[in-house]
Amino acid sequence: MNPVRSSTESPPRHSQTTVSARRPGVGSLVLLASIVISLLASSSAPTPLYATYARMWGFSPITTTVVFGVYAIAVLLSLLIFGRVSDHIGRRPVLLGALGLQTAAMAVLATAQGLDALFLGRVLQGLSTGGALGALGAAMLDVDRRRGTLANAVVPGVGTGMGALLSGSLVQYAPAPTHLVYLVLIGVFVVQGAAVICMPETVGRTPGVPAALRPELTVPSNLRGPVLAAAPILFAVWALAGFYGSLGPALARQLSGSSSTVVAGLGLFLLAVTGSLAALTLDRAAPRTVMLLGIALLAAGSIATLAAVDTESTLGFFSSTIIAGAGFGAGYQGGIRTVVPRAAPHERAGVLSVLFVVCYLGLGVPSAIAGALIVHGTGLITTARDYTLFIVVLAGAALAGLLLTNRSAQPVRPT
Repeated sequence: MNPVRSSTESPPRHSQTTVSARRPGVGSLVLLASIVISLLASSSAPTPLYATYARMWGFSPITTTVVFGVYAIAVLLSLLIFGRVSDHIGRRPVLLGALGLQTAAMAVLATAQGLDALFLGRVLQGLSTGGALGALGAAMLDVDRRRGTLANAVVPGVGTGMGALLSGSLVQYAPAPTHLVYLVLIGVFVVQGAAVICMPETVGRTPGVPAALRPELTVPSNLRGPVLAAAPILFAVWALAGFYGSLGPALARQLSGSSSTVVAGLGLFLLAVTGSLAALTLDRAAPRTVMLLGIALLAAGSIATLAAVDTESTLGFFSSTIIAGAGFGAGYQGGIRTVVPRAAPHERAGVLSVLFVVCYLGLGVPSAIAGALIVHGTGLITTARDYTLFIVVLAGAALAGLLLTNRSAQPVRPT
């Protein structure tokens, strides 16, 4: 991560253009939050369908984790290449491009006839989501620093959970199970694109787009301490999300003995929604305290999940998910709030992109390894045990990193 100009320094005035005369208000914040929700809902929408696709196209469990990993890799590449672009060309052009690409991804998935289309749709989804996340998070901070910080911590969980539950419900109870959820999301993205066209721009243009397109992780020098404090817990909580996104559906089916797609998506839904509620509840607590609580709940939830898997308890599995979900929300919110309030407007998209890179590394890498272990004979239950133990180790590493990090990394609470 390369140090750049401190957020206390402003870019040269002559390099900026004027932001729209209309001030973005609460409506813009709601719109931006809704786009985060719909993008992440679409990313988790295929999760309950993987078993259906496997029956239709005859692929193995490793293919499921590869599809999951391909999406995460596409997000990472997009974050690295496009993460800082909106700091230079504005938020709206990036969001419109991302929504257009996401609509194309939904069309590919809705008409998919085989694995090639599934992989293509997931790659397009990843590129769109990665390109938009930094711009969306930065734009919410542009509109309202305090509410934007809270929205950045809360809405990703809402989107992830809604996508899994909505998709599972439509697959289980509605017609055209492999088509309808994608068609619904296409309609949502079209409406949101029209709303973005009408939304005031929140940041002025600055030169430097070619440099911004060079893949790199850039952190302002004054934010390096806070980022180092937040990175371990962000990686850990999104590794937990990867567990529920990749192994969770199959594990829920095996423990419950049910083939229901709603049951398959219930774990990810509980994790995400509980996480969002925890983030809202802990909004007034100090970020460092919230991260410590998140680490404790993450470890406790993972140990409880391990016990549920060992005893083959369905109730224990979903109950432990609620505990882990509270850890997910607390850890993620504490990490975000440790960093983003310190970032200047012209640094926000880039800094958020760095944080999202950490998150998606946690989401994708352990899941891909877990898929490989299943294929090479370890089995679902044993892999699930190893994965939960790994998360406990990550929680311990996050605690050690937080305690070793200088307390000056904790930001002053935004007003």
